[in-house]
Amino acid sequence: MSGAVIAALALLATPVAAAPATGSADARLRALYTAEYAWRKQQMPPSEDDDKNSARSLPDVGPAAQAAKLARWTQTATALAAIRPAELSPAARVDYGVYAAQIRALLAEQRFRDYEMPLTSDSSFWSDLADQAREPFSRAEDYARYLTLLRAVPRYFDQNIANMRAGLARGSTPPKVTLTGRDIGVAQVAEAGAWEGSPFYAPFRTMPATMPAATRARLRAEALAALRDAVVPAHRRLLAFLRDEYIPGARTTLAAYDLPDGRAYYQSKVAEYTTRDQTPAQVHAIGLAEVARIQARMQQVMATVGFKGDLPAFLAMLRRDPRFYAKTPQDLLDRAAWIAKSFDGKAARYFGRLPRARFAIKPVPADLAPFYTSGRGGPGVYLVNTYDLPSRALYALPALTLHESAPGHAFQMPLAAENHDLPAFRRETYLSVYGEGWALYCEALGEEMGMYETPYDLFGMLSYQSWRASRLVVDTGIHAMGWSRERAQGYLRDHTALADHEIETEVDRYIAWPGQALSYYTGELAILAARRRAEAALGPRFDIRAFHDTVLVLGSVPMPELDRRIDAFIADGGKGPYPEEGR
Repeated sequence: MSGAVIAALALLATPVAAAPATGSADARLRALYTAEYAWRKQQMPPSEDDDKNSARSLPDVGPAAQAAKLARWTQTATALAAIRPAELSPAARVDYGVYAAQIRALLAEQRFRDYEMPLTSDSSFWSDLADQAREPFSRAEDYARYLTLLRAVPRYFDQNIANMRAGLARGSTPPKVTLTGRDIGVAQVAEAGAWEGSPFYAPFRTMPATMPAATRARLRAEALAALRDAVVPAHRRLLAFLRDEYIPGARTTLAAYDLPDGRAYYQSKVAEYTTRDQTPAQVHAIGLAEVARIQARMQQVMATVGFKGDLPAFLAMLRRDPRFYAKTPQDLLDRAAWIAKSFDGKAARYFGRLPRARFAIKPVPADLAPFYTSGRGGPGVYLVNTYDLPSRALYALPALTLHESAPGHAFQMPLAAENHDLPAFRRETYLSVYGEGWALYCEALGEEMGMYETPYDLFGMLSYQSWRASRLVVDTGIHAMGWSRERAQGYLRDHTALADHEIETEVDRYIAWPGQALSYYTGELAILAARRRAEAALGPRFDIRAFHDTVLVLGSVPMPELDRRIDAFIADGGKGPYPEEGR
């Protein structure tokens, strides 16, 4: 009997995953998700959101661990099915809906062996690991934990290589076209001339002056030894595997349908990322209709600025006119900061509760920038891509900033993290359809808030909206309808103002990450529909701040849970979640 099977059987015999047979339905659900989520966190790589006192290192991703995950989540799904939602309190019923969706997605990932493809077009297990080196350390204990992580790199990399090799053998890889150049970050570590220059050594270059000199010297010596004996050799093995085996042997097809059991796999991704019961054909049709609607508004803006040509000609003009592009990386960062600060003056009119956490604006790291999107936001940071400035249009920057900083990701995610009324599995988990849907809704909200100062800024927002609606068309086109990479790029070129470089990186992202691109516009449509429903039902009693607070206090939920919460909001007369604010 294999070690993986033994581990799975042992786990099935462990009662911790099951809900207690006695007690209230609320208590049974709480016991189930509390135990499982604590276990789940131990299976994940450390992150910046972890408790700094956590001793977690790199997780086990080998065969036994994968079998244990499948067994645990199968058992959890069975226990969850034994709890009747009708017996739960209203708050626990929301927990149940969110938790059930999480377990379904986790089970699908294991059944389809997603762990055999531990990379997308712009993230990977090795780049995620490098992010740990960017975390600030202040105590000797922080450095000691980091050293433990570094010493675990060979085992972690070797397990991931074994998983990727198994995927390679059964045709389960990202398409080869999306892997070009993906070895750069690995090569920068593997081929470094001096250990001190490694990005993994960065925390040791600026150690706290308050730390005793002898301690600093000892930790630095241990870091250099870990780099020499563990980190660099592991990267060299990974680099050889990528260059000699994985990238040359990766599949030449694009569609998720071409993966093992591809139709079922892609349908699972549609369900995971939209949280709706929709087929790829239905999603495709919604995208086509929305693109047509947005394009009509884009034509109106063209008329406003007096442009005489057609939409493709207008888009071509926007891509080449130098007045729409920053001259230096700092110019782009400065403009992003100005836009973000402009929102601060409007926030109180649209939101009752603001997050306590603030965010920094930083450039995307140089090793990621060529493959990265225009920006990325989250707790504490708004990353702006300053690589290839002719691809970073200033007229699109207001929409990008609202999406990635405030009131988008760098606003919504801290609010969720600060809401300790939510259980940890909701507070600490990001659901793409909610988070991306909210951020895209914030782009559209920018028009109402007066954030678009020129018709070109407004056109930039509409182009972004068309881009996300186009994702519904392109993602399903590639993965379910046989579209080529060139056809997908052409569709974005004809229906958005994205620069050619960004079109190429975006299409490769959709190819390598099936279904994720569907979450954005699906989520925005759900939030907009909920708002229209509330406005129509409440009339003059509708308060935009109460509505936004009600959406944001949920954390990150599937769209059916959002629908149910807004139904309750309407039934309660439009009252927000914070009565102490006197609304």
